[in-house]
This record gives sequence, C-alpha cells and structure tokens, in this order.
Amino acid sequence: MTSGKKLNQFIVESLEDIKAFDITVIDVRKKTSMTDYMIIASANSNRQTKALARHLRDKLKEVGKEIVNIEGDIDGEWVLVDLNEVLVHIMLPTTRAYYNLEQLWQPS
Repeated sequence: MTSGKKLNQFIVESLEDIKAFDITVIDVRKKTSMTDYMIIASANSNRQTKALARHLRDKLKEVGKEIVNIEGDIDGEWVLVDLNEVLVHIMLPTTRAYYNLEQLWQPS
C-alpha cells in the first residue's frame, strides 16, 4: 500500500465499516510538511470514537501499516491516529464544529 490515494481509500473504508460519518479527506501537502493528508471523521459517541480508532489500528496492522501514535483515546472526544503521511482525526460532531479543521486546512 504505497500510494497516498490507496491508503486514504483504505482508511475511509475502514472508518465506514463501523459507521463513521461525514468523512473528509484533505490534501495538505502544499500547506505543511507535517503530513500529506488529513482525514476527518465524525462519530456519535466517545465510545464510538475509541472503537473507530481501534478498528482502524487493527485493519492497518492486517496490511502491515505502522501507526506512529494514537492520542485522545482515553476520553474519546477527539482521537488522533498518526501514520506520519496521514493524520486521522475522529471527533464528536460538537468538537469538530468547534475546531473546524476543514476551514483551517482546506486549500484556498
């Protein structure tokens, strides 16, 4: 799984497996050197954000993809899954609306 688009599609499908919604993929290569893509997804509860992060970790492990770190999985309001080239944000809708990452990172 070398292509960024293939990895992004794999992540989106893995999140959709257990009902993540309002999934957005943002190409941030021209805005930062921190990562290539951000994927933002919403979940209905803290429990679901944690479950989505665990499911994603397990699916990526199945295909041999390393996760650098997972943060925020204690409270589950905003869970960040870091794969270096992709940052996955799994958020409650209220948290997502408050931080509005799409507006911050979408290409202008």
